[in-house]
Amino acid sequence: MVLYGRDAELAALERLVAEAREGTSGAVMLRGEAGIGKSALLSHLARSAADLTVLRATGVEPESDLAFASLLQLLRPVARHMDTLPAPQAEALRAALGAGGPAGQDRFLTGLAVLSLLADVAESGPVLCLLDDAHWMDAPSAQALLFAARRLTAEGVAMVFAARDEGFAAPGLVELRPARLGREEAGRLLGELDVAPVRRERIIRESGGNPLALAEFAAAYGPEPGPAAPLTATDRVLASFRSRVSALPDRARLVLLIAAAESRADVAHLMKAAALLGAGPDDLARAEAERLVEVTGDQVAFRHPLIRAAAYGSAPLARRIAVHRALADTADTPDGGALHRAAAAIGPDEDAAAGLEALADRARARGGHASAANVYHQAARMSPDPAARTVRLTAAARSAGQAGLATRSGELAQEAAAGTEDPAALAELAYIRSLSLFEQDAVGDAVRLLVGHCADSPTRGADMVRTAAFYAWHGGDLNALRDCAARPEVQGAESPGDRAVQGLARVAAGDFAQGLPLLAGLLVEVDEADRAGADGVGWGHHARTQAVTGGLLLGDDARLRRVVDAGIRRCRQEGVLGPLPFLLSVLGRLQVFAGEHRDALVTVAEATALARDTGLHKRLVQLDHVVARIAAMEGDETRVRSLIRTGPTIDGSHGTAALILLDLGLGRYEDVLRRTDEAERGGAWHSIASVLACADAAEAAVRLGEPARAERAARRFTAWAEASGRPWARATALRLEAMCSDDLAGYERAIDTYREAQGGLPDRRPFELARTELLHGEALRRARRTTQARTRLRAAAAAFEHLGATPWAERAHAELRATGASPASPPTAPASPAASLTHQELQVARLAAAGTSSREIAAQLFLSRRTVEYHLYKAYPKLGVTSRKELAGLDLS
Repeated sequence: MVLYGRDAELAALERLVAEAREGTSGAVMLRGEAGIGKSALLSHLARSAADLTVLRATGVEPESDLAFASLLQLLRPVARHMDTLPAPQAEALRAALGAGGPAGQDRFLTGLAVLSLLADVAESGPVLCLLDDAHWMDAPSAQALLFAARRLTAEGVAMVFAARDEGFAAPGLVELRPARLGREEAGRLLGELDVAPVRRERIIRESGGNPLALAEFAAAYGPEPGPAAPLTATDRVLASFRSRVSALPDRARLVLLIAAAESRADVAHLMKAAALLGAGPDDLARAEAERLVEVTGDQVAFRHPLIRAAAYGSAPLARRIAVHRALADTADTPDGGALHRAAAAIGPDEDAAAGLEALADRARARGGHASAANVYHQAARMSPDPAARTVRLTAAARSAGQAGLATRSGELAQEAAAGTEDPAALAELAYIRSLSLFEQDAVGDAVRLLVGHCADSPTRGADMVRTAAFYAWHGGDLNALRDCAARPEVQGAESPGDRAVQGLARVAAGDFAQGLPLLAGLLVEVDEADRAGADGVGWGHHARTQAVTGGLLLGDDARLRRVVDAGIRRCRQEGVLGPLPFLLSVLGRLQVFAGEHRDALVTVAEATALARDTGLHKRLVQLDHVVARIAAMEGDETRVRSLIRTGPTIDGSHGTAALILLDLGLGRYEDVLRRTDEAERGGAWHSIASVLACADAAEAAVRLGEPARAERAARRFTAWAEASGRPWARATALRLEAMCSDDLAGYERAIDTYREAQGGLPDRRPFELARTELLHGEALRRARRTTQARTRLRAAAAAFEHLGATPWAERAHAELRATGASPASPPTAPASPAASLTHQELQVARLAAAGTSSREIAAQLFLSRRTVEYHLYKAYPKLGVTSRKELAGLDLS
């Protein structure tokens, strides 16, 4: 049949397939109401792509809670390729598909395994994946497939999803929305169906241009016009299908109901249940003859999902129960039996609930946390015992949280809490809800929940207090932080985590001398465990997150970078994606401190893509603020303001600090002091960003001739620097002291201190060193020591230019001109070979230059091998090389 009115959609889909034939990849979302023609477009595409490997899966409502059911349907023809995947990915995919593999896999690793498997299949020729009725796919399958779809680049894989308007979010995918047919197109379709002209007007009017409605009404309506029903086109089509189902003989209706109630389309399997109820193959043949189903080989398929809905929805309750019991009795998998026993139950039923709970346990073990949450919830609703109901709701809430469904997790935990008075159970639910609330930025509520229930937890009371303390710190609630530090669960300070809580409280109170040493213990323990190759606290993401928070406050760049690098390395080795965006955001911040701005942008680009692909949107603000600091140094006000978020939180303080640095570089000293005052009054004054901004405030105050304000800001920074003990921090404090007293010798001491560490090299804060040299050069010029001034100013100008800090470089050049130095432009350094590469090309090229294979690079960067080779293919001509051997000889810094 010709697809009328679909020229634009056909062109877009055929272009997608053509690009796959050429070796590139893409994904498209077809979205629209039932009957609009999504399935017809997929079928047309499959026919036109006969030279491709075509993989198909169709979501069906009975399978929507079976973890990875749609993924298994799609990948079954190519499952043998699992053996070629990197071990962690192969294990995750085997576990997901029920083919072995260890339990408890990272939920994102399955998506990466799907990407790698499709790329491997495409080695033998392009691949087309067609995912119909995606709104009924189980959530773990949808998550894995969307993760793969968003990371397709150059594998020769095309993916097309089709779904109704509601129920399947696919942000980031190109979307096509087929429209209803116009009068002319609808008339042509009816003409092809041999509908008499006298009947066409009514059919066009009542169908509303819905193609399926046009076809069904054409077949169903008689020659006489009759009254129009006040229903939507979809409802009318459904009513038409119900009428056709009702016209079947009783046993044919029964077989159709069995097929509608069962997710498996295997004829032999369906006939087993049919035999128990007195029906058989002849009855299936009658339904096929009426064109309600199609039988191809050993598989049964409904001609349209609405026919399935009509067959099931029009059956009496008693018959549906009988069918589900027969399907439960003939089920050959525990999952199928559990679902049908539950569907056959009338009211609470412990046996059915226990079967669902076991099904959810299996889904969770395979990494299908979203499906597990739904099934645990069903089990809870069927539980006659209130205590068992609470246990199952708690499991549902926990699984929803592990699936990244923060809002859903909180709702389930609330539902569970409403049904119990057991203090220990309420404490566990408070812990689960707090994680949900924190991800939704309701930090105060999360802290109150944790503190309010921590005393009732028999196993995690101290952990709840520690978590509350770090939440309070991030949220800027210092009163709550002090309350946490006073709790008996952490008062003994027996563990590094307990001592870190005490350290946070003291830092928040301005007592750096007492607070920073307490914070250091957790970072040291994690670092030492990493270096010893130990598990436990050295690897636990929760402990590492808290250690990294403390590490940022300490200013201990070297140790913090080791801890972050170790965490990133472990994530890459084991294919764990969840913690990576946070760890990469901290790495990016450290790279900015070290003057490695290009590396920082590469790091942030990877982390941003991962955060978007995995739904970790809270991390995007942190990543934006890393880039905002670079933009602030560069004087790019538009970019800074587009990236930052301000407010009384830790994240907000980094946004404010970027604005302060921007204002200082642009000479807006009053704005610097105004923002600093606002942060002190109502912002996250306790954060490391605010502490570092004190150095900026002191400089602004000196330039405005306000020595009292300068000394006050300098004292705060110096108190922190002395407690930190880091050479770069002490050097910055010496700079502030010299600036406030106009002490030339003080600047010399500051510069010498910057150069103390690392065998005379700068202590990884080149921007701070350059600022000191600039201030020293200015002071020397004022003292008429022109030759020395020029030396310092030239060094500062060169450093600022290397960092791209244009306003600062201009200031250094202006000072040089004031000394009478030649205004000639400074020599331009030869461009790095890497300058023309994209962030991802640079990342791939560096790994390849180090001897890492394409497959290993793909595993580390969560890409396909073909995408890695595509980036190398694009990088080689930009770098003027033709092989990895030549690549290894380049400086890609």
